[in-house]
Amino acid sequence: MVTSALTGEVSAFVVLTERHRAGMRATAIAVLGYTDEAEDAVQDAVLTALQRLSDLREPAAAGAWLRQIVRNNCLMRLRQRQPVPVAEPESLLPPADDPRPDEVIERSHARDWVRHAVGLLSPALREVTLLRYFTEFRSYRQIAQLCGIPEETVGSRLRDGRRALTRTLQESSGDAHPEADLEADGHRRLARQHLAAMQGDEYERVIEDWYQPDLSVVALGGLAGDRSALRLMMDYTFSAGVGIRLRDATASGNVLVWETDFLNPASDPDHCPAGSAWLFRMSRGRVARLAVAYDTGVRSGS
Repeated sequence: MVTSALTGEVSAFVVLTERHRAGMRATAIAVLGYTDEAEDAVQDAVLTALQRLSDLREPAAAGAWLRQIVRNNCLMRLRQRQPVPVAEPESLLPPADDPRPDEVIERSHARDWVRHAVGLLSPALREVTLLRYFTEFRSYRQIAQLCGIPEETVGSRLRDGRRALTRTLQESSGDAHPEADLEADGHRRLARQHLAAMQGDEYERVIEDWYQPDLSVVALGGLAGDRSALRLMMDYTFSAGVGIRLRDATASGNVLVWETDFLNPASDPDHCPAGSAWLFRMSRGRVARLAVAYDTGVRSGS
């Protein structure tokens, strides 16, 4: 069973973790007590184990290895039990130099499975999960701005998202999954074409064709307006000679995220911040809501 899981057989991984779930849960309860946090620690451990399967050297030690991951998760939660201002949840996040979860997933043989499972989450959970684990705009503050929700809600949705993702991974283990690389390349290609057209002669055509007439534009967490507001934002940028370059693009279902760099002219190097994130909610093939958050140059892992 362990050998099959190590070679990338998804259903074998699900059976493996279910076989040892009781022991994993007992370990969590021993450290954290009978709390929802104990169940969260177990679910987090399942995702961690998926990402770190290559670390398991001895198949016979799978149970002990899984329980140790749970114990480490629980101890980390205990260390984090300290007074933290509600407005600063970023201090609970891992150091900025830790590998991003999506970078770990990209090294995993099961990345197509994980990305497929994210796409099966509800739209609200999918947005926060996509931003948190697949972009550089991953602090609670930035996610709150892009999704238009309080920071406390970001935390609760991420918790619900982890739980739902664990269930979805189990339920979809035997399914065929689309190739993540091909989908990601397609989204990046579309984003580059879109930005090139916006900065060229097809500015108006892109706005008319790609954005709904009743588009909602949100900047920095507050409603900014409609397509006219988008035109004003773009005019402010392009009229100053600022360019926009794609950093990365990712998508899941009707949610798209573009990360971009601003290329300020030498005559006005501070006209725009270092970069931005664009969160698109699509409806009937066109953008129904666009939210923008800005990157001041400090990576958002903390």
